[in-house]
Amino acid sequence: MKLRFTTRASDSPWIDTVWTCTSEQVTQMTSVATVNWGLVFWTQEGRAYAAVSGPETGASVAPVPPGATFVGIEFSLGASLRSVPTPALVDAGAELPDATRRTFRLDGTRWETPGPDDAEALVGRLVRAGAVVRDPLVTEVRVGGRPAVSARTVERRFRAATGLTQGAVRQIERAREAAMLLAGGLAAADVVGRLAYYDEPHLARALQRYVGRTARQLRAGAGGAIALDLVQPATS
Repeated sequence: MKLRFTTRASDSPWIDTVWTCTSEQVTQMTSVATVNWGLVFWTQEGRAYAAVSGPETGASVAPVPPGATFVGIEFSLGASLRSVPTPALVDAGAELPDATRRTFRLDGTRWETPGPDDAEALVGRLVRAGAVVRDPLVTEVRVGGRPAVSARTVERRFRAATGLTQGAVRQIERAREAAMLLAGGLAAADVVGRLAYYDEPHLARALQRYVGRTARQLRAGAGGAIALDLVQPATS
């Protein structure tokens, strides 16, 4: 019983990651907090589906369609749908109507359903059509820039574009990185030092809130199906 996740980076500034997943006799998984919204496409028993997924502020248990095959596109922080404000997608999402194996409907237009290698082409078309937009201030802030506006304006625009505060983004991203390091074999004490947690209890609380796992479970690959592409250390 497992989920088989693979993820890849993208050379598109509009895309954070592209992922694929197959479910084998899995009916539920731990959904992990994420700062990104995305488009998800899946097939099950010959039928096609499509949905918009939103940022998630905490870990939760989510149902999994058994025997399904998924393709997902996670958009870069600051990108947003023209037709749906990102704050409306936080801890939510929406299934898209009239999806087929070949097309789906978004922003009043039919688009070709992508495979894992077609994500950049689809997103390029969405951007050129104005269906996906972004606030450049978020990009500037993310690379350490200092916009010529007040801190209050920065926070307001950041939250309007992402649905999250800058502090929430930092906490979620740090917890996800901690989970990756622990799954890769790093000791909890070393993760605390590397990621500037106060101590191991602080790390434990963050993992429980945002990842839904303990450090021991992550190191052991235990706890059931999880929506992360965790690479376990090699054993001899």
